[in-house]
Amino acid sequence: MRLIHSTIFNLFFLCLLTGCKDKQATQSVVVTKTPKTTIVETTTPREEKKTILCFGNSLTAGYGLDENQAWPALLQTRLDSINEPYIVVNAGLSGETTSGGLNRLDWVIKQHVDLFILELGANDMLKGLAVDNTKENLDNIIIRVSAKYPDAKIIIAGMLAPPNMGDDYAKDFNRIYSDLAMKHKAAIIPFILDEVAGKKDLNLPDGKHPNIEGQKILLENVWAALQPLI
Repeated sequence: MRLIHSTIFNLFFLCLLTGCKDKQATQSVVVTKTPKTTIVETTTPREEKKTILCFGNSLTAGYGLDENQAWPALLQTRLDSINEPYIVVNAGLSGETTSGGLNRLDWVIKQHVDLFILELGANDMLKGLAVDNTKENLDNIIIRVSAKYPDAKIIIAGMLAPPNMGDDYAKDFNRIYSDLAMKHKAAIIPFILDEVAGKKDLNLPDGKHPNIEGQKILLENVWAALQPLI
């Protein structure tokens, strides 16, 4: 994973943590009633396509943007451009925690899943929730998906906690994703906000969510892990 300038990184997460106490409660942690779903059809018959399910929070939902500007829609466009027969489903939900994701998982995976991208944990971290609970929830999500679709490939999108969460908390939280990737033999995106976190020109005015250009970089971070699997 590319190194992130510590000063920018800390300022970014300081903004996140501050926002969590005020605007975060009314923005990023506001849960909408239904997740966005982005499905773009191509000339390949639907029954011959495979499904990529993007399961996450506002980073996946494309908070503050049109759904066709979020990275799952950009992924669909890229796959179509190289004639890969996939349907990308955006099951991101703004404000989602790992416990919330676990609770709605069974409904989401009623559709067949060939490749599952798991992007959750940031809101747990912002709330200071117990690391063990976050890890257990993510573990159970992967277990359920794998039990229902044994052949599904899993990609885990990692998140990082800032040092001002406390060294012990940050160390334990940051290990969640690599530990789960190793346990489940899953692919991993070390830090989905790599090259976006803390950069004003790549985030919305709230400083928390990627803008259109930031979403394009998220796509590249996802693509690095996804491309070898398709």
